[in-house]
Amino acid sequence: MEAPGSSKKMIATQEEMVEAKVPLAYRDQCAHLLIPLNKCRQAELYLPWKCGSERHSYEKCEYELVMERMLQMQKIRELEAQSKSQPIPLLPKTAIA
Repeated sequence: MEAPGSSKKMIATQEEMVEAKVPLAYRDQCAHLLIPLNKCRQAELYLPWKCGSERHSYEKCEYELVMERMLQMQKIRELEAQSKSQPIPLLPKTAIA
């Protein structure tokens, strides 16, 4: 269940995410990093200075997903701008001979 057009693959399975009680909103291509982060947070009583490396890797993965979606949206907008700048001819080219 990958997002269409995404370069990242789903590593965590649905069963793993259900077992780890990952909320639906966080079940994306970075969920495989969120599962150990949440386990570490629970083990360390959510102390903010603990689990730094796990948090960094998860946030980096999420950042890369956001940047990828932004680039895709930029390409879509550029294609729409190109199609709007070229008017549709009223007469086909074969009729204008």
